[in-house]
Amino acid sequence: MGPRRRRLLGSLGSLVQVGSPGDETRALLVVDDALATRILDLAVRIGETMLVTGASASEVTLTIVRVAGAYGLDPVHVDVTYNSITAAHHHSGAARPITLMRVVRGSVPDHDKLQRIQALVAEVGAGMELGEAVERYREIRRRPFRYRPLVVICAQALLAVGVAVMYGGTWLVILLAFLGAGGAALTQFGLGRARVPYFFSQIAGAFVLTMVAAASPLLAATGWESAQGLRPSLIVASGIVLMLAGLTVVGAAQDAIDGFALTATGRILELMTHTLGVVLGILAGLETARVLGVGMDPPDDALPFGPVPLQLLGAVLIAISVAVFNGAGGRIVAVSATLSLVAWVGYLATTAVGFDVAAASGAGALLGSFVGIVLAHRLHVPSVAITIAAILPMVPGAAVFRGLLSVVAADGSPAVLLDGFGTLVSAAIIGISLAVGASLGIYLGQPVRSTLGTVVRTRARVRR
Repeated sequence: MGPRRRRLLGSLGSLVQVGSPGDETRALLVVDDALATRILDLAVRIGETMLVTGASASEVTLTIVRVAGAYGLDPVHVDVTYNSITAAHHHSGAARPITLMRVVRGSVPDHDKLQRIQALVAEVGAGMELGEAVERYREIRRRPFRYRPLVVICAQALLAVGVAVMYGGTWLVILLAFLGAGGAALTQFGLGRARVPYFFSQIAGAFVLTMVAAASPLLAATGWESAQGLRPSLIVASGIVLMLAGLTVVGAAQDAIDGFALTATGRILELMTHTLGVVLGILAGLETARVLGVGMDPPDDALPFGPVPLQLLGAVLIAISVAVFNGAGGRIVAVSATLSLVAWVGYLATTAVGFDVAAASGAGALLGSFVGIVLAHRLHVPSVAITIAAILPMVPGAAVFRGLLSVVAADGSPAVLLDGFGTLVSAAIIGISLAVGASLGIYLGQPVRSTLGTVVRTRARVRR
């Protein structure tokens, strides 16, 4: 081949060649309406399961967009409310958008299922085929709750034991707290099977718990030495923490801060309604006990905590109990127990410095949620699961009961009545501090978690 011919072929090759032979070839995704509907349906169903199992609205929204984008569906517009999810995708030049809506029917915390959903979303982002992702989602969706009802009821009763241990209760108080909380949990389980609204279930559970506590002084009348000096208020306080354990305080605060007004309003209204159920149940129990002649007198001072080792042990028991009756696996249980210690140490440290209970509770919740959000991604556990377990030991169950008892026993005395309402307001402030502290810890921890994740990925690429 002559030089002239080679130059001619080289010129023709330069006209045909686009990019060097080593350039990466990327396939253009062609998404028609049928495929777009399948992608959108999978993304919305994943979001629905996350919302039902306890995820925040912002996390659900980002997950739907992420799943749809992984299969080439972009942009996707998502609207999450308290009981529905709507997602829409509009093709360029199409006459109308593709829109799907799923109705969310109630909240059933299941942290094991939430953990599996998050793992599925990570695999989708890594390139899992759409058909395989759909099948995997169906398997996760059909999974039964991790624990049997008896285990869940025992875990709920163990939570009350943890509270009693934190306050330094005797073995008899701990036993009565276990029996009272177990009776309340069993009552709620039976009413749940009968499809009774949860509001009435809260009333019934709190009533049973209060009656057990009101009857406990009768043991002292028998002359039993171990029953002398029994504190019924500690039994009820232990149960109140159990009654409030399933409420979405952190989720409601997160949604309100993120700007999801409808979802936040729905969750706050649900929180208020279920808390009102507990209040009504306790009031009904106290009034019934008074009529039967076994009424309780309100304590003069707040219930004191026990020694620090017992406080730490009680916090761990509470965290483990919450993780178990929310369906968590072993990893979430272990992380929850560790974070409860972190949060409670933060609470003790701030109270030792001189902060009041509300500020110390907020500081403990902030520390626990901050450490939790940093560890959650690394350990592949849902942040909402471990955050709830970390802050629950600081729920002011004793203050709530003391305030209600003062209101019932006021008997027209303005001073006692005002003292009761003041105690209830203080308990509400502590609850708000817990929600705000936990939410702030989550937001402060997210950029730190992202930075640490980037560092880890960079180191992995350097090693390769």
